[in-house]
Amino acid sequence: MSWQAYVDTSLVSSGNIDKAAIFNSEGSSVWASSPGFTVAPAEIKAVVASFADKDDVKKVQSEGFHIASEKFFTLKSDERSLYGKKGKEGVVVVKTQQAILVAHYPESVQPGSAATTVEQLGDYLISVGY
Repeated sequence: MSWQAYVDTSLVSSGNIDKAAIFNSEGSSVWASSPGFTVAPAEIKAVVASFADKDDVKKVQSEGFHIASEKFFTLKSDERSLYGKKGKEGVVVVKTQQAILVAHYPESVQPGSAATTVEQLGDYLISVGY
C-alpha cells in the first residue's frame, strides 16, 4: 500500500479523521498528505522535539503546539503519541520507528475514536517494520 493510500484509506476513509499527513520520523520529508493539509516545517520540528523531550513537564505541555497554522492545547504527550485539542476539534500524532502520522479530526468526531484510528495504524506500521 502506498503512503497516500494509508492517508486516504486507513485514516480519512475511516470517518474519524478529516485530513492527515505522514512524515518521515525526523519530520524532514512529507510522504503523503490530504489535499490542503499543510504542516509547516517549524510545526513538525516542534512535534519531533516533543517526542525527545524527557522533562517532567514538557515544553509542548505548557505551551501547546501548532499544526497547519492552528494552535492546539496538549492533552497527552509521551515518547510515542501527542494529542491536541482546539475547541471541539483536535489532532492525534503518532510516531512509529520510521514515520510520524499527523491526523486532524473535526468537532463531530469523539477524540477517543480518532485516537484509536491513528494508534491502530501506528501499531500496524510498527508491526511491519515502519
